[in-house]
Amino acid sequence: MSDVKRELDQLMRTFLGAFDNTGGGRPRLEAVREVFIPQGMIIKNVGGETVVHDLDGFIAPRERILTDGTLTEFREWEVDERTEIFQSIAHRFSEYRKAGCLDGTWFEGRGRKTTQFVRTPAGWRMSSMAWDDAPADPACIGPLAPTGE
Repeated sequence: MSDVKRELDQLMRTFLGAFDNTGGGRPRLEAVREVFIPQGMIIKNVGGETVVHDLDGFIAPRERILTDGTLTEFREWEVDERTEIFQSIAHRFSEYRKAGCLDGTWFEGRGRKTTQFVRTPAGWRMSSMAWDDAPADPACIGPLAPTGE
């Protein structure tokens, strides 16, 4: 595995780990700013609705629900990926899973992310990410489960 691939793997682990509040832990949402370029864009494209966020617009609502008791025991992890690297740009297509307790109801979900990376003077950073969640499985997701938001 190349050093670049290892660095991109770590960026993805850091991003996904930023939202983890399992075991009463606090999420580390400042990590989103650490792994993205300042002009980064994160796009939710679930159920035919496209919502484009800058970093602050993405972080603020997640910080609220991950720290006020609304969403507990949450974690998200990558289960598969394909990464292509060309000189100073890279692309990653990921499959992920997520689980947590929203308003007291346990849920599990899955989806796909597409992430673009650029090499900067400070090292590799994410420049954009878009995601779509798979349709909910009623056996795994409660009635108030989030759809990737």
